[in-house]
Formats: sequence, structure tokens, C-alpha cells
Amino acid sequence: MEKTFTQTDIDFIKNRGNSLEKIEQQLYFFKTGIPKINLVKSATVGDGIWKFSEEEIQSLANYFDKHKSNYSLEKFVPASGAATRMFQFLIEFINEFDLETETINTYLNKKNAKDLSIFVFGLKNFPFYETLKSKTIELYPDFYSFSNDRKQYVLIQTLLHSEGLNFAQKPKGILPFHTKEKHIATPTEENLMEAAFMAKPNIKTKIHFTINKEFQSDFEKITHQFPDFEVSFSYQNQTSDTLAVNEDNLPFRLETGEIFFRPGGHGALIENLNALQSDLIFIKNIDNVAQNHKVIITTYKKVLGGVLMHVQHQIFNYLKLLTSGKVDEKQLNEIKTFAEEKASFPLPEEFQFFQHEYKIEYLIKVLNRPIRVCGMVKNEGEPGGGPFWVQDEKGRQTLQIVESSQIDFSNKTQKNIAREATHFNPVDIVCGVKNFKGEKFDLTQFVDPKTAFITEKTKNGKPIKAFELPGLWNGAMAKWTTIFVEVPLETFNPVKTVNDLLKPAHQPDNG
Repeated sequence: MEKTFTQTDIDFIKNRGNSLEKIEQQLYFFKTGIPKINLVKSATVGDGIWKFSEEEIQSLANYFDKHKSNYSLEKFVPASGAATRMFQFLIEFINEFDLETETINTYLNKKNAKDLSIFVFGLKNFPFYETLKSKTIELYPDFYSFSNDRKQYVLIQTLLHSEGLNFAQKPKGILPFHTKEKHIATPTEENLMEAAFMAKPNIKTKIHFTINKEFQSDFEKITHQFPDFEVSFSYQNQTSDTLAVNEDNLPFRLETGEIFFRPGGHGALIENLNALQSDLIFIKNIDNVAQNHKVIITTYKKVLGGVLMHVQHQIFNYLKLLTSGKVDEKQLNEIKTFAEEKASFPLPEEFQFFQHEYKIEYLIKVLNRPIRVCGMVKNEGEPGGGPFWVQDEKGRQTLQIVESSQIDFSNKTQKNIAREATHFNPVDIVCGVKNFKGEKFDLTQFVDPKTAFITEKTKNGKPIKAFELPGLWNGAMAKWTTIFVEVPLETFNPVKTVNDLLKPAHQPDNG
């Protein structure tokens, strides 16, 4: 550290609240590289993924409804990111298109710009169309005298530019997503409405959004319309920012000479999640909402919650037995079977030779962890991480959600395993974050730092390497007890590009 940083650097790091130890670890990873994850096989139905019959689905949903009064419940929604990528193809169009020398049709043909073609064709079906048209006419009073190409161009310009609607710079959570008769609904509103399945008599339903502080008043304008909810907000703390380095793996410095830190990715939100005190916490991305399929979505939310309640209840009973000092060999074998078959934690072959007391100690360690139940949808080509059996450096196999950036695609075996994945992760998770004594786990103790990854970026036109923290549902939860449950594709309706709003799940149901 002393060789890399001056005393001024060290004072700067400490003053912004960053951990010198973590910065040192990041520098080490930059220099040595981060080992790729070791895939054993993809998780499949019957081998890491649970699938339920219609009767079981209804039973689990009823179980959740019957027992939810015994738990404090909360929904956690990461919502801080700007919608820039949602409008990326429109940004490129505005930057590249020359209204004086070409037509939109020639641009479409030249670029094979299918996204732009879909957008232009479907423009009147977007929930923001009327607002966009009014704003455009306000900015361009002669709008109706323009050629069709110019009309399309200025509409898109108004959608994106700061003097217009500025949508590409705003968070997705406050953008118009759905039209309900004459009402326009945002994803924030949809997440609130969806959380109604957690409602209990005379108790406000809790929902927490992680946001960019700059836009808090915009979020509050929406949430204040829902007095039956207890809404809270938090921000990604700068203490979780990570170091950036140059091509020589030395700290990248700004023109002022200061070390450059950047946000560490959604893995930083494990700190925000850790601050919540509820018993069960549902996690869902801000953009995964639907105009339709509400009954299916609600049912499977309850199913995931019911599974967690069932499993957690069993684990707590086993842990109370293990810590009582009154457990015999037969009971130990029963707990071992549960740990392997239900908690998906294969025990070492030599476990049978452990002394009785060490078996107890080992099983307590295996079971006394936070629990997550994750919905998994069948893989139909959508982007996202997937469920896999992974082997660590000690040879232990666990269930993990793995992103493509963690996989060594230059290794033929690993590449084939990745391609055989039958399911992917829609980020539909419920977490049990307290132990069998009712005490909150410190979630930061269950992160695997070796699952971070390094990405190549630019800063001020210069190449840099950026350090991404272990993802919130990847490495940040690597040491949790993990259960995967198959959920239908109807529960997954993300809006990754603006054109996704034209899909049936986001259009008014006129049927």
C-alpha cells in the first residue's frame, strides 16, 4: 500500500469512508486477475430446481396467506439506475442521422435498424405518446408543417434531450410504462400495487427502493399517492465505490491527481439490504412489472414465500435440536439428508467418519445461514444469469446464480455447460435474513469476494479497468442457503429497451 499510495492518497481514501483493506484486495485482483467460476453442471428440474404441481402451487400460496401474519414482510427494489440503455438505439440514431442528407428509410436500410423501425411504427402505442407529442409541439410550434421525417426526428429528439422529456437520463422507476384507461402508471406504482399480496390488516405494507438521491422527490410524488404503504429509500453509499486502474494496474488518477473511484455495481446494494430489519424480504428489479398476468405473478410470489417459510421452519427446528446437546446419530442422519436434498449442500464423503460433536458443529455451520428462494424461468433466449452447480477451491458444490461474465468461455467444457442451461434468473427472490434465535444475520459475512469481476471502461477518453463487486444475487449471496423454484415465463416482463413496452404484457388488456 505504501508503495502505491502517498499519505495524501491514504487520507483521501479514509476521508471518503473506503476500507484500505478492501482497496488493497482490489489492487491484488487487478494484478493477479480473478479466477473464473468453476461450473459443474447446470441446475435442472429434479437436480437443483424444484417444480410444483398445480395442487402444490395452490397449497403453498395458501400456506403463505395463512402464516404471513407471523412475519414482518418487506419488498426491496433496486431502482437507482438511469434508463440510458433503454433508449440506446434512439441515442445512436440522433447522433448519427443527418436530416439534411438522408431519409429515415435510407437510414433504416443502411443500418438494418429493426429497433428503430419498430419504435417508429409503434410510436402511438407507447404510454408517453400524448405527453411527447404535446411537449414536441410546445418546442416546435410549426410541427405540423414539417415533413414526416422531420416530425419523427424531432419527436425522438424531444424524448431524449434535456429541454424535452429527458427520459434517457432519468431512472426507469419514474418513467411512464403502462396506460390504464386515462391513467399512466410508472414501474414504481406497479411495484407498489404488486406488493399488495403482502398486505396485513391495520399494518402498512413495507417497500424499500434504492434510488439516486437526485430523483427522490420524483419517487415521492408517486409513492405519496399510496398511504397504505410504508415506503423508504436508500442510496448506494460511496464507501462501496471501487478503485479504477490504468493499463499498468496502477490507480487511475484524475487531472487533479486524485484517485478515481466509481460505483461498484449492484453488488454494493448488499449493504442496503443488510440495513433492513424485516423477517422476509422480497427482491425484484424495478423494470420487471406487467400490465397483465397479475394473478399468475401474485400466486408465484406467494409460492416463493411459502417455500421459504416451510424450509426456514424446518431449518430452525433442526438448529434448535443441534444446539440443545440432545441429538442422537439417527437424528443427525436425518438432518444430513435434509441438508443435502433440501438445502442443496452436499456434505463431504468423510462426514460419516467425523466424531459426533464435530458432525453437530459442521451441520450447524451448514444450516445457520441466510436463506434465499429464487424463481427460475425456462431459458428462451432472454439475457440474464443462470442457475448452476458450482465447485469451489475446496471441492464443495453449491447452487449459485452465475452471470456470463463469470464463466470462462475459452474453456470448452465450461462453455458447453453454460450452453446447456435450461433456466435463467429473472431476479424474483425472497430472503430469510434472520437466524433461528430471531437475530439478524450480518449479510456482508456471506459474500464471496472472489466472485467480483473486472471490466474495461473509459474515463476522459482513456482506457481504465473497473472493479465490479460480487453481484447482489451472485457472489454477494454466494454463501447463503439457496433454493431454486421453477416459475412461469409470465412472471418475467422486464423492460430492457423502450420497445419492450409494446409487448402484450405491457399493453392494455382489451380482451
